[in-house]
Amino acid sequence: MKGGEKLYIWQACDWPDWRYDLSVLAGPLAKVSHAQGVLQGRLADAGLALRDQASLEVLTEDVMKTSEIEGEMLDLESVRSSIARRLGVDIGAAAPVDRHVDGIVEMVLDATSHSREPLTAERLFGWHAALFPSGYSGMSKIAVGQWRDDTDGPMQVISGPMGRRKVHFQAPPAKVLNREIARFLTWANGTTGEPMLIKAGLAHLWLVTLHPFDDGNGRIARAVGDLFLARADGCGQRFFSLSAQIQRERRDYYDVLEHTQKGTLDVTEWLTWFLDTLGRAIESAQATLDAVLVKAHFWQRLAATPINERQIKLLNRLLDGFEGKLTTSKWAAIAKCSPDTALRDITHLLELGILRKSSGGGRSTGYELAA
Repeated sequence: MKGGEKLYIWQACDWPDWRYDLSVLAGPLAKVSHAQGVLQGRLADAGLALRDQASLEVLTEDVMKTSEIEGEMLDLESVRSSIARRLGVDIGAAAPVDRHVDGIVEMVLDATSHSREPLTAERLFGWHAALFPSGYSGMSKIAVGQWRDDTDGPMQVISGPMGRRKVHFQAPPAKVLNREIARFLTWANGTTGEPMLIKAGLAHLWLVTLHPFDDGNGRIARAVGDLFLARADGCGQRFFSLSAQIQRERRDYYDVLEHTQKGTLDVTEWLTWFLDTLGRAIESAQATLDAVLVKAHFWQRLAATPINERQIKLLNRLLDGFEGKLTTSKWAAIAKCSPDTALRDITHLLELGILRKSSGGGRSTGYELAA
């Protein structure tokens, strides 16, 4: 940036005096509040056990997707096992969990389960350390549990190959971070007058604009946003995932974020997008709840049917949306048994009418739920 040239909102003379048109946001706010009410009503009728299952499914998706946005793919079963252990939900045989998965889960749960606790620098440092327990991001050693120092140059968001790289955003210099974070935390912990859903959107934008860490800024900004969403609905359990919806719409997310960070401090457009996306996240949660109810009714019907742990595990995988065709060889690999044992398991379920052969050709026979 040339001297005197202002490209980003943090360079504005009235930064961070956020402005927005509440009359424009009234409609999206009302839609989100209505959708939340409908979802909470269904959950109230579902019972505690089903609410726990719904929360497990949503949190699993949230942890998976907040990492996918950053290009990181986690192991689904490890994530589910880590969350289930912390929620006290029985999912049968648990998968091995590594420190990295546990750290992401700890951050997400701390943000939502303890949303009423103050947001402090130490808490943000703890989240960052949990995200990077080895002190490395990929092959690069990073400063963990502390603000970035810009030793290697200004913090920039860049895309494209070497030689044709595009700078989408440059964050404030490290030397101002202590002051900027202090101002953000004072606002975050104070009574500032905004509707809490608006505050969630502003908090997400504000922290991702400061980009205070060497890495993990997007995940931590989304966790901060989730903290305010949990405050908004007064519930420590999560039943919808904004991160999952952002991942589904990540191109639009990056476009509106870049446009906002290069615009003025009137962030009505950003907040409109945030609330609309939040509304779609809550709508998606209805489908998650539907799946949980279907799964519960399925097992209620089979309560007196003698089936083994391998069959239970694979039936749950099918209920959760098994990708591709379930064959005897895949059954054997997932259940860690011989092909002959897998075939006996499958034949038994075919005889009970629980499985059926799936339609379609191919060299291997596939199987699916009969109903």
